[in-house]
Amino acid sequence: MEFSLLGPIAVTTGSGELSLGPAKRRSVLALLLLQPNTTVPLEQLIDSLWEDEPPEHARTVVQGHVSRLRATLAEGGANGYGIELTTHGSAYLLRLPEELIDAHRFGELVTLARPEQAPGDAVPLLREALGLWRGPALTGTVTSPPFAAAAHALEERRLTAVEALARAHGALGEHEQAAAILYSAAVNHPLREGLIAALMRALFRTGRQSDALEWFHRTRRLLNEELGVDPGERLSGAYEEILRAEAASGRPAGATAGGRSVAGGERRRVPVQGGGAGVGVSPAAGAARVDAAGGVDAGGVDAARGGGVSLGTEGGTAGAREGAGRAGTTPRLLPRPPARFLGREHQLAVLTDALSDRTTGESPLAVVAGPAGVGKTACAVQWAHLHAAAFPDGQLFADLRGFGEGDEAPPTEILRDFLLALGTPPERVPTSAQAASALFRSLVTDRRLLVVLDNARHSAQVRPLLPGGPHCATVVTSRSRLDGLVATDCARPVGLQVLGHEEGAALLGAMLGPERVDEDPAAARELVDLCDGLPLALRAAAAQLTARPRWRLARLTAALRDERRRLALLSAEDTGIAKALRMSVARLSADDARLLSALATSADGHLNASVAAALAGYDPERTQDGLERLAEMHLVDEEATDVYTISTLTQLFARDERGEGRGGDVAK
Repeated sequence: MEFSLLGPIAVTTGSGELSLGPAKRRSVLALLLLQPNTTVPLEQLIDSLWEDEPPEHARTVVQGHVSRLRATLAEGGANGYGIELTTHGSAYLLRLPEELIDAHRFGELVTLARPEQAPGDAVPLLREALGLWRGPALTGTVTSPPFAAAAHALEERRLTAVEALARAHGALGEHEQAAAILYSAAVNHPLREGLIAALMRALFRTGRQSDALEWFHRTRRLLNEELGVDPGERLSGAYEEILRAEAASGRPAGATAGGRSVAGGERRRVPVQGGGAGVGVSPAAGAARVDAAGGVDAGGVDAARGGGVSLGTEGGTAGAREGAGRAGTTPRLLPRPPARFLGREHQLAVLTDALSDRTTGESPLAVVAGPAGVGKTACAVQWAHLHAAAFPDGQLFADLRGFGEGDEAPPTEILRDFLLALGTPPERVPTSAQAASALFRSLVTDRRLLVVLDNARHSAQVRPLLPGGPHCATVVTSRSRLDGLVATDCARPVGLQVLGHEEGAALLGAMLGPERVDEDPAAARELVDLCDGLPLALRAAAAQLTARPRWRLARLTAALRDERRRLALLSAEDTGIAKALRMSVARLSADDARLLSALATSADGHLNASVAAALAGYDPERTQDGLERLAEMHLVDEEATDVYTISTLTQLFARDERGEGRGGDVAK
């Protein structure tokens, strides 16, 4: 049995990974693992789990999570490993051999490594230590200050190990490898001056003086813009060392050993840690940016942000072309761009950052999540079209039907479509999902390919469809947060929120013409509120007004104030907010559907777990777990600790379902 803190919180046995439940339960386990073989007071657990004032039933919730963890560990055979979770008064003790915790093994390996005294021995020790990391530390825990501080401390230890590994390579004269190791860390920590200084020295020792100086200038600009300070002693010292060495060599600063400047953005291959394929790095080029109109410019590294890898990486280009030639076709399966797409500049930029990150050597993955009708598919497809040129070997698209009518799409069906689109003869398409998935990954491993997986229901539906190779990228959309993909595949979440008044009015103006909206801005503002800021609802409202050109906005607004008619008016033929919500609710368990139905009776849509338990007639722990699942599905929103909201349209839908003689259960 092994316990993981260096990435997603996980417990793994010989038969697989144990199911740990919701975030708070994982957080309880993480806190006990951070203090192994030490009694942890109940009050400390409560203070760590709730960022704000804890609810009245906090003790009961924690006790319930500990009880569930104890049962889970027992089912995984904890006794056979000498593991025991015990209660000591109002405190808990997780007794276990500390070498079962990855963070403990990491610390021991780093301690054994002596990069200056024995660099040859230090390199494999430090590589093994860093290989224990599977993503950001403590992924899956609550976002309270104690856990943020603990994750930061672990990340500091990781960066110290990265710097030690680079020093070991430097002591062995392996400066290219030292630069590659430091580069990945510097991109993600552009304000860590000691790290940047070490990278500058490593680059200089490889003959790349211009790159080294460029790192100084971009970091200096960033320090000034972000913190209003000048470079510190370590960064300035490295800069001065390089300038003195340049002067002593008789070469002008900024020239390479061959007298050729590379500051103008020449791309070069830099080997990534572990000896994998290189990625194209453009030290002075601009990173992917979003302009004021929402258009995305995919460039190389943004000097002002301290670097990054462009979407159009150089590494693997030849292999991608060779792979494309073998398959004989370049698929272009994206649906047409969304009509009158507006705004979402921030989300497009986050997507660009997420899918540009190739520092890990893995295929980047982003999950666009949000409530029904918020425009997830439109955002993903818009980004895909803007960046299609960065994926010259093809773009694949599939509707997984996770929240559609009927059954979700099986992986074998999607994989067959993908393989046929990639040129695989029909008779050579495997019939099993496992074999088809393996063939798909093999075909695209050297390609620069974009995969868009729309409307996923759960993480298990997505995993067989993920491409292999570092030059592919995947965007998934879902009404669920898909925490499983974040935990196991390091997916970057991109949350979509409802539109504000200005954005909503702009969408109405794009649909109806600005003059019609400008003549009554107050009605437009109220219309956005009545639609809960959901683009789907606003588009349906615009369709109603388009069909009635003589109607003013105020007339539709007055009609929508009638809660009995609102959902019907916010429908347009085969689409509408009621249909979208029905698909979400249909995926709930009977217990969660009854809880949602009870929440709909709240007077103002604001409530806490105690009120929700009273409305549903559930015990506190059952209510808390249900609220977390509803929040994961974006049917309620946790605005703050133990403060939940349910949107007006969701309330109206749940009330309508209750009123149709369905026994008070919207799932029936």
